[in-house]
Amino acid sequence: MIDRTIDAAWKLESAKIIAGLTRLVRDVGLAEELAQEALVAALEQWPHQGIPDNPGAWLMTIARRRAVDHIRRARRQERTAEHLAHELRRLPEEAGDGDHGGDHDDGDDGERDRDHDGAHERDDTLRLMFLTCHPVLPPPARVALTLKLLGGLSAAEIARAFLVPEPAIVRRIAEAKRTLAEHGARFELPDRTELPDRLSSVLEVIYLIFNEGYTAAFGDDLIRPGLCLEALRLGTMLADAMPGEAEAHGLVALMEIQTSRMAARTGPSGEPVPLHEQDRTRWDQLRIRRGFAAMLRAREAGGEPGPYVLQAAIAVCHAQARTAEETDWARIATLYRALARLTPTPVVRLNQAVAVGMAEGPQAGLDLVGALAADPALQHYHLLPSVRGDLLLRLGRHREARQEFRRAASLARNAAERAFLLRRAAGIAADEPAGATLGQAVRDFLDRPDLSPQTRRSYTQTLHRLCLALGEATPLAELTADQVARAATTAWGRTAARTWNRHLSAIRSFAAWAELGDLAAGLRRREAPAAATPAAGPVSLAGLWDRADLPLRERTLWTLLHESAAPVTTVLALNVEDLDLDDRRARVGRTWVTWRSRTARLLPELIAGRTSGPLFLSDRRPAPARAPAPADLCPHTGRRRLSYERAEHLFKQATRRLDPAGNGYTLSRLRARETPPGDP
Repeated sequence: MIDRTIDAAWKLESAKIIAGLTRLVRDVGLAEELAQEALVAALEQWPHQGIPDNPGAWLMTIARRRAVDHIRRARRQERTAEHLAHELRRLPEEAGDGDHGGDHDDGDDGERDRDHDGAHERDDTLRLMFLTCHPVLPPPARVALTLKLLGGLSAAEIARAFLVPEPAIVRRIAEAKRTLAEHGARFELPDRTELPDRLSSVLEVIYLIFNEGYTAAFGDDLIRPGLCLEALRLGTMLADAMPGEAEAHGLVALMEIQTSRMAARTGPSGEPVPLHEQDRTRWDQLRIRRGFAAMLRAREAGGEPGPYVLQAAIAVCHAQARTAEETDWARIATLYRALARLTPTPVVRLNQAVAVGMAEGPQAGLDLVGALAADPALQHYHLLPSVRGDLLLRLGRHREARQEFRRAASLARNAAERAFLLRRAAGIAADEPAGATLGQAVRDFLDRPDLSPQTRRSYTQTLHRLCLALGEATPLAELTADQVARAATTAWGRTAARTWNRHLSAIRSFAAWAELGDLAAGLRRREAPAAATPAAGPVSLAGLWDRADLPLRERTLWTLLHESAAPVTTVLALNVEDLDLDDRRARVGRTWVTWRSRTARLLPELIAGRTSGPLFLSDRRPAPARAPAPADLCPHTGRRRLSYERAEHLFKQATRRLDPAGNGYTLSRLRARETPPGDP
């Protein structure tokens, strides 16, 4: 019971706590660690002392006190005494480590204080939302960090939701925090000039979370309701904090109406039920009314309709139709045209083709789909052949429709969708094509005993992609050079000449073996460009050795790697107690690492009185929930051993200007035994 209460309190309050701490310490990573310390205190004290009257206030109080203690210890210059005093005055007097707090009637002044604190909390949460969705982060990192800090989900819960390994989520979140710190991302609301782009980034993250829950990309289940509801909670939080933003209300309206259909979207065995076949009496009318109310707020906010308002308007059209036959497809097609003008993405245009096919007839929709077939963004998108199959079926072209549904099934990564598409293909009555199919011919070709393993792997890559693009069930006799040319151009049109020519050779070999003539007649070999200028050698890194702006840790690590020529993992595994400063060497397992005078001058300053523990340390102490092995923890500072990934990232950042490609160098470039300038 206590554990469930703590878990519920954390999920409800963690966003406000971390947001408030971030405003105080100006470091989202540190803020999360301090919030985790408050959670640990709750886990330790509540089972013995009981649950506080106001769990959220208790957690916030303890977390703030930890933050103030940290600021005092660090003696940060930017935190003036007046600011600290102000924060201390705001701490509830009655809340101590063992106190339980409660609500007190302080009259009008107390009410105003609570209103003021509530406004601060809303602003802080909004700032945190803009920070976790900062454009410097890639979308997967924004999603993971938002769910962690604003959703209160653990890394394990996020990993289960997206079917990825937990360590990958942990690394993604850690890298996101480092990126925010390195770019100096501020904990503040964007100004008017930045607001449209920054708000768009936040809306995109929330909608990505919702879509992954509404139609799961991977796994066995079509729907993951937890993600949908979390996205809806985040969207509502954003709309409440920004009542004048029509797009925020539009997104809430869209998600409410979409969520209303969840119970009707799957059958008894979890199979998908298409929209026109759904039992509309199972749609949640309360959510539909909420969606309509959010849509009214979007209209009251004014302005030109944005992408989310337009999508919400389309959802409203579906929700207003009592039966599938009453759907106003002409109105929906018009809305999709407006949406395609704003966001002409391939997926929007595919949805537009569906609406046009319903409003103007299947041939009109098929014409639009045909124009999308060559778009590289849709080459692995299973809904493209699925939509095409629907339109072909309505036109009476049954055999082609069945092939498209089979191709869609081969591209679908969700088991429920794959099974549904295969059932649709099996339910179409049509004659099987005479002769061999592309899939069977490819398998026979690759089973030849005269192919070497390397050649077989290379051919498999090419021909597997060709089967996905054209469909395994396509009869060989109906395969044309134009079809192959379109598929190859879509799949490899932007690759380097060497890669293009390798795929072209595989296609020609297959065509010759199958006696299909020149299937590659529409394709031409490419001339490889002249060899690129070699990257600068280790001597070009000389400018690093005397850069005073670099931290001592980085200068020491890079110099030691350069002078010792030891592997990066070996150097990062060094411990202070293993160093022999007089003989300029250290033992790691059975390996000796030696260095020269420049490293010898830097090491004493780096050690700075430490007698044991890792030589190279991370920037911060680990969170309680992510305690490292004792051997990787410094007994003097509490910080963990510097990771390989972090060390590599720092070096790439520092050498980006030296690299002609602009990517930065890897640490392996430092292993060349060339003496730095001025070193004996």
